[in-house]
Amino acid sequence: MLPTPRMPDRRSGVHRARPRRRTTALLGSAVCVTLLAASAPAAQLGVGDRLFPYLGNPGYDVVSYDLSFTYPGRNDRPLEAVTTIDALTTAPLERVNLDFAHGTVESVQVDGRPAAFAGVGEDLVVTPERPLAERSWTRITVRHTSDPRAVQGRDGGWLRTADGLAMANQADAAHLVFPCNDHPSDKAMFTIRITAPSDYTAVANGVPTGVDRAGGSTTWTYRTRHPMATELAQVSIGRSAVLHRTGPHGLPVRDVVPAADRKSLEPWLAKTPDQIAWLESKVGPYPFETYGVLMAQAATGFELETQTLSLFEKSLFTGSAYPRWYIESIMVHELSHQWFGDSVSPRTWSDVWLNEGHATWYEALYAQEKAHQSMADRMKAAYRSSDRWRAAGGPPALPKPPAPGQKISIFRPNVYDGAALVLFALRQEIGRPAFERLERTWVRGHRDGTATTADFTRLASEIAGRDLTGFFQAWLYGEKTPPMPGHPDWKTTTPKR
Repeated sequence: MLPTPRMPDRRSGVHRARPRRRTTALLGSAVCVTLLAASAPAAQLGVGDRLFPYLGNPGYDVVSYDLSFTYPGRNDRPLEAVTTIDALTTAPLERVNLDFAHGTVESVQVDGRPAAFAGVGEDLVVTPERPLAERSWTRITVRHTSDPRAVQGRDGGWLRTADGLAMANQADAAHLVFPCNDHPSDKAMFTIRITAPSDYTAVANGVPTGVDRAGGSTTWTYRTRHPMATELAQVSIGRSAVLHRTGPHGLPVRDVVPAADRKSLEPWLAKTPDQIAWLESKVGPYPFETYGVLMAQAATGFELETQTLSLFEKSLFTGSAYPRWYIESIMVHELSHQWFGDSVSPRTWSDVWLNEGHATWYEALYAQEKAHQSMADRMKAAYRSSDRWRAAGGPPALPKPPAPGQKISIFRPNVYDGAALVLFALRQEIGRPAFERLERTWVRGHRDGTATTADFTRLASEIAGRDLTGFFQAWLYGEKTPPMPGHPDWKTTTPKR
């Protein structure tokens, strides 16, 4: 995720960001899960994430999701939906907790048999007829609605656009759309089916596997070929054009734009293959089966790295407020996330600096190489602000919890330029060749998986040939910014008390 615009102010190191413009899709009414009561007491669970303690659920590992949505052609009505989850239990379970908080559940089946269910907090607690044994396969099918109408005090979920819908599920909003294990530590394969009136076009993560027309409706089916975190799911429904081109090594590139704007947006879309090739030259092969840009007619205040189909505000490309090099660097930021954050996902949300720090790093490196925007100047400006960022938002790897009712407020400057500053210091500390080898080894070794800050520390130490634990402890967890290697003249600005 990248708030836009955030062009660096070279004098202060602070990024100018317009106030978040929240559309009705990002505001909301009270959570309205209508559920039957289960036959025994139930509790809301979680995997114990430091920033989102009730997110995710223990006791099972999701292997695949099959999502079916039926769009009624308007955004003031819920979508009919069916979510099927195939999972492997990791403990004996009398109940299965799913994250789900904005829809009406009609029925639940476990392994083909009706199951009792109840809503507890933001969990859907399912009680099968018989307890599930450890290391057993189970299939849970939930028939429910998926409501695009607003959820009071919550960010994300369905994003209502001028001509339909898109998704913005980061960091904890996929369960506003469908029942799931809504934590990046549990990645899974996805099949997504969307039925809509035939004058709409639907696109989702992965590659298309079928288009079926019946009467006045069309059903599109997409499947991922790599596991995906729930927060990266994307569905676009609109009066859209889908444009195809070829990327490096024959990679299919498909973009989704408002049909009326396809000609004017084409010059921006044509840049993607070269941007992919540039990133491959830095970190290695693109990790997924396809890529593309989704330009939505919506005012979000951010761009988002949904897997294989990054979400952008259309207005970013049609306005004239920002230079072309800056907009291109934002495109590279979200593209970088396909390696850092999507293919290699954070084990916990405190590891989000690994996502955003790397994406900001390659955003800045691209601006330097393609538009002569000095990375050293940007990092020096960030260094001046670093102590203030740490005071306001916490150190890069120990971010402060989100503000009440603002779950995406964990995305503060400390995990963007503050985290990129850590990578700049690391390159200064171990040298460019070792740093570049670390980057390639990191994405190759953790592809399609999850990783932690401790994993990055160990790998960096291994490649550097010396223990870097102290270096990372100071740079990632310290209240004060350490001296910059090679730049003893760089100074920070003292935070105001």
